[in-house]
Amino acid sequence: MEDRISRIVIVGGGSAGWLSAGVIAAEHRIDPQAQQPFELLLIESPDVPTIGVGEGTWPSMRSTLQRIGLSETEFLRECDASFKQGTYFRNWRTGSEDTYSHPFTVPAGYADTNLAPHWLALTDAPQFADAVTPQTALFTDCLAPKQITTPEYAFVVNYAYHLDAGKFAELLRQHCTEKLGVKHVKANVSQINAAENGDIQSVTTDSAGEIAGDLFIDCTGSSSLLLGEHFEVPFQSQQAHLFNDTALAAQVPYTEEDQAIQSCTWSTAQTAGWIWDIGLPTRRGTGHVYSSAHISEDEATAQLLAYIEEIAGDKAAAGVVPRKIRFQPGHRREFWHRNCVAIGMSSGFLEPLEASALVMIELAAGMIAEQLPPTREIMDIVAKRYNQKFQRHWNQIIEFLKLHYVLSARDDSPYWQDNRAATSIPDKLSEQLLLWRYRSPWHQDAEAVDDLFPTASYQYILYGMGFGTVPGHTCSHQQNQRQAAELFQENSARAKQLQQALPGNRELLNKVTEFGFQKL
Repeated sequence: MEDRISRIVIVGGGSAGWLSAGVIAAEHRIDPQAQQPFELLLIESPDVPTIGVGEGTWPSMRSTLQRIGLSETEFLRECDASFKQGTYFRNWRTGSEDTYSHPFTVPAGYADTNLAPHWLALTDAPQFADAVTPQTALFTDCLAPKQITTPEYAFVVNYAYHLDAGKFAELLRQHCTEKLGVKHVKANVSQINAAENGDIQSVTTDSAGEIAGDLFIDCTGSSSLLLGEHFEVPFQSQQAHLFNDTALAAQVPYTEEDQAIQSCTWSTAQTAGWIWDIGLPTRRGTGHVYSSAHISEDEATAQLLAYIEEIAGDKAAAGVVPRKIRFQPGHRREFWHRNCVAIGMSSGFLEPLEASALVMIELAAGMIAEQLPPTREIMDIVAKRYNQKFQRHWNQIIEFLKLHYVLSARDDSPYWQDNRAATSIPDKLSEQLLLWRYRSPWHQDAEAVDDLFPTASYQYILYGMGFGTVPGHTCSHQQNQRQAAELFQENSARAKQLQQALPGNRELLNKVTEFGFQKL
């Protein structure tokens, strides 16, 4: 095959570049002695620091790390990582000390029973997530999702991670180059050279000469050097739906050395955005994501510092100088054009709510690895399918994130009022909200096996935010009622059992540092 795809060139490092390199290299054995060798080379600028946006992950990261052959013990030790079991929302509904949770565990009996209508029919019911899953009971006590005797990547309750993005990229680089055969070139790309057919033939670097390839992966961040600048694939702003375009990030020390580490991301709504708060073993990562059209930088900074003062005291707040990150919410019109595919921020970025940035990298790298075209002719077919799939993924993220804002009853600022304006709501989401007034989302609302958000996630947001669905006929059937009552009861008992059995996050992480997990 003269046009065989045998050399992939990734331009850009960070989480996007190195995670992509690891997933693809693990799938396609790199053996220079092979009759038809496969080569993967990553070009990383020595002058571009890792931004570090997206310190939260999804449970899919466990499978990804396993896939590339990384030990969970090593990952936790080297990346200042901790366990994440979902998100805890504060002040999103009314702005007055209201809370709800979006855990990673689906409601009890979810495959066969939709508990939402039964919960809606209850009087004096606990919060929806508390009623249907034991996981939220672990949030309050900062408990871990497993025990030290649980093997690597296995779990008692479903979990993901919080991590230090810079340390994560460094661990991936070391693993990819030492264990997976990825070639690493430190250089700046100074020119992109086109082939006669319009593809990218090679890139010229300042210190490593010209580097040719068959497929180029653009991981150059928001600059999007290959897909955006060279191919001029247009950027499609989504700011009409999602207003946030600025983040102020800060690192906050713990007030005590052995302070408990949160089991979930905290998301606290403000007048024109929200503040994230994640617990790592050595520090808390916080930041204020907001709309610059609705609040000034000085006001946003003041709100962040007030939050830090609340969680860590005056001294910690006085020492914080937030790092400003500007972004435009949106994505490229297409993501794979000719022989170039963009992954990470070069393909798009919306905002860190629900931590979708890293999972999109995982999905992109996974699809390329699994469907890597054998020839240039086949590449256009794969690219077409890739673009269709990822357009659907981006639309799903936009709709799901907007759901959080649309449901708010806050009326204390133009930001929240504008978020409820009909013109800012995607058409499909408007239809779904109308439908869900009469029928709770469940399996019939799933469109594909690879939907980014399970229908359970919609339930957690809808009913956590006080959305009203008229209980349907499922509640009237006696057998259904008995089954639901049993599941509610079993869930309550399971929550108490887990609270007794599971260690604290910090306690488990200390044990992992000392002993490590059992290998599967």
